[in-house]
Amino acid sequence: MKTQNITPQIILGSSSIYRKELLQRLQIPFATEHPDIDETALSDESPGATATRLAEAKARAVAKIYSNALIIGSDQVAALGDIPLGKPLNHQNAVKQLKLVRGEEVVFHTALCLLNSARDRLQIRVIPYRVKFRPLSDQQIENYLCKEQPYHCAGSAKSEGLGIALIERMTGDDPNGLIGLPLIALIDMLAVEGVEVI
Repeated sequence: MKTQNITPQIILGSSSIYRKELLQRLQIPFATEHPDIDETALSDESPGATATRLAEAKARAVAKIYSNALIIGSDQVAALGDIPLGKPLNHQNAVKQLKLVRGEEVVFHTALCLLNSARDRLQIRVIPYRVKFRPLSDQQIENYLCKEQPYHCAGSAKSEGLGIALIERMTGDDPNGLIGLPLIALIDMLAVEGVEVI
């Protein structure tokens, strides 16, 4: 059996339970730390650029606490064309979002950053994932929101839950990216830092 000597420590810079659950799938030891940053998008910033900037900002915020760690930062921005779709935060906003995206294709831009805080070495990638929504009726939207209440999910849908019923098709390189943490890319990034998952 191969023994792992993981140095430096791996830190997930996120308070998301979904990202934590995804990282647990890799069966490597890690800790979590909440990155305290302003997540406001800048004017004239593309969705991918926003996600990239925020993923790096999260990692760098955590690096102030952990000076010898591999810090994972991730951020996701959903967009319908050039229209960003943030977290709705309430029922009314979620209804508006789902009415806007019904029958349309939304791109979820998930940025992943791995920062070696000891060496200030940064790896960063944006992994897009395309989701085509069904032509939902107003009643279907209400039914879904009342059952799942995805008010803290970009685009007002949880694909890992009942939200899958809203979706006609999904295309992309890593379905984990849609949930918020692209594991395939992360495995490659960790390998660059000498951490072999298996």
